[in-house]
Amino acid sequence: MRKRETNWPVMVFLILGLSTIVFPLYMTIVIAFKQPSEMSNTISGILSLPKTWSFDNFREAMKVTDFWRSLGNSLLITIVTVVLSVLIHSLMGYALGRNKKHSKFYNFVYLFIVSGMFVPFAILMMPLAKQTAEMGLANWFGVILLYVVFYMPMNVLLYSGYLVNIPFALEEAAKVDGASTWRTYWKIIFPIMKPMHATVAVLTALAVWNDVMTPLVIMAGSSQNTLPLAQLNFQSQFGTNYNLAFASYLLSLIPILIFYLVCQRQILNGVVNGAVK
Repeated sequence: MRKRETNWPVMVFLILGLSTIVFPLYMTIVIAFKQPSEMSNTISGILSLPKTWSFDNFREAMKVTDFWRSLGNSLLITIVTVVLSVLIHSLMGYALGRNKKHSKFYNFVYLFIVSGMFVPFAILMMPLAKQTAEMGLANWFGVILLYVVFYMPMNVLLYSGYLVNIPFALEEAAKVDGASTWRTYWKIIFPIMKPMHATVAVLTALAVWNDVMTPLVIMAGSSQNTLPLAQLNFQSQFGTNYNLAFASYLLSLIPILIFYLVCQRQILNGVVNGAVK
């Protein structure tokens, strides 16, 4: 067998790309375990390993952020948003994806929804804050409702695009057997789109879990803090407690990392199925 040659330019770019991920993660872990007295303004002082690996910063960070309560709020908002997004957006993607080529009305609705991706949140921020307050939605329910609307354009785009890989003959066969459109969707199409469900769930969960602005604007002044909101306590007018902040960041990373690892296999299956079909 001929020996495979090493593509050095590609290797260099891969190493550079890996360093952009590994280096910040290394800094986060090192600073999270250091004591404030070990932090100095020199590069060696910042990059050096902690003298003693202690979990004191993690315990203090959990107290400052009221970790378990904030974690519960973040989990509630994220889980409900993901479930509603998968159910509602997949149904919308199916209805629009199957009809937009044959109907100008469905095509207009599809383009109108997808165009929502180009509207920045900064334009909607103040009107939404006033409207949700007047409607009594300045709480976690209002935040979930806004998330379902905000991520609708991208998710509908993904679902309608994935439907191209599903043969229409499956629906025709179900119709011949007497199945209604509603039953065909839930019994045949919805299970087939499982890889795309995982992709949408991960993308939506990541966006919701890390979002600061929406809960800050909508739930300002309430005690219903999410983890990103609670982590703002580490920043003050005079500086930032990086040791506690980075420890809190690592704690908030664990749940979403576990969720991604669980869904990773389905995402890869979705990529492979899309390439083969």
